[in-house]
Amino acid sequence: MNALNPYYVEVSNAQRYYEGQYICGDVFLSRKFKTQNRILSVLSDGMGHGVKANVLATLTAHMAINFAEEHREASAIAQIIMDTLPICSERHTSYATFTIVDFANGEVSILEYDNPTCLIMRGGNIFEPEWEQIQLNNVDHEGRSRSLHSCRFIPQKEDRIIYISDGVTQSGMGSDKLPFGWQRENYVDFVQKSVLNDRYIPAGKLAQRVVDMAHTNDNFDSKDDTSCGVIYFRDARELIIASGPPVDENSDKSYVERVMNFNGKKILCGATTAEIFARELNTEIKDNYQDLDNELPPSSDMPGVDLVTEGVLTLTKVETLLNKMSSPNVSLGNGPADKIVSMLMNSDRICFLVGTKINQNHHDATMPVFLEIRRTLIARIADILEKKFIKEVEIEYL
Repeated sequence: MNALNPYYVEVSNAQRYYEGQYICGDVFLSRKFKTQNRILSVLSDGMGHGVKANVLATLTAHMAINFAEEHREASAIAQIIMDTLPICSERHTSYATFTIVDFANGEVSILEYDNPTCLIMRGGNIFEPEWEQIQLNNVDHEGRSRSLHSCRFIPQKEDRIIYISDGVTQSGMGSDKLPFGWQRENYVDFVQKSVLNDRYIPAGKLAQRVVDMAHTNDNFDSKDDTSCGVIYFRDARELIIASGPPVDENSDKSYVERVMNFNGKKILCGATTAEIFARELNTEIKDNYQDLDNELPPSSDMPGVDLVTEGVLTLTKVETLLNKMSSPNVSLGNGPADKIVSMLMNSDRICFLVGTKINQNHHDATMPVFLEIRRTLIARIADILEKKFIKEVEIEYL
């Protein structure tokens, strides 16, 4: 958070594949640049569906996000991409379309080619920025249109940018109820009502609602790859995870105070960690046997703390779950590691306080090596959270 960006930028998406396919022809890519205070997000829609469409969309999305990273002017990005983007010799159209949303230093710029126009919500109202048409040429030498659209605006808190593939607006096409498809007017009305009914609806939840409604329009038999991305500017949700005792026992009191004074959710990972907090707070730890995982010790309850779990084993499973997740919206179980992952997904800024005192319980030659490397494990988790889920993560060693 800084003067140019006084809010958190939540980025999420939802997708449903063309019926019968096991891979999506639409591709999302998002990239965060900490030092530049910048987030880039791209949605590309490959021609057709299945593996071929996915390959084309993947190539286009990577190309778009890389060119956008190197260039700031929409016309320059458009020129490079359109000169590079392959076309279909029969249809004289690009093999893939794209939308690029670039948030940098407090300003949003959007560049679109043949995707449905982005919808921008300012609270519960529709915000219409001034769109500019970028006409590189009427057509290129292959007969392909070279018209793109771009806009720039300064976002405000509670703004949302919703960007979709045409599988959304064309859903239901040919049905008795929607012979011409859902179309933009009905889609926009649905999004507006969703926001008005749930003012603080998370980005992922709104994206999923749009995709689910499109699937309903198609009578639960998707006729195209269907994708929705949402960028939401709002106050941050914060989480602190304390794991491991500090090297210096004299730091225990300040360690506990740091966590208990934190303005957000709190998790303790590790029996020794929990014992330090119970001692300093003069409170009890009570085992919780309601939500069990047969691979892990049960979680515990402690006043003032949202979740208490075992340490390294649980964090190892957290890493495994995060690696397997295809999106932030997947269903999770009720075990200790699942609860941590759920809280991570529902948080934006995450602080790990990592004690570096050697835990003698893990000095056993028969135990896997990774059990001795709490710091490395948490560093890997932080890396996944930053790169895969666009979270803001801080690690502090004690």
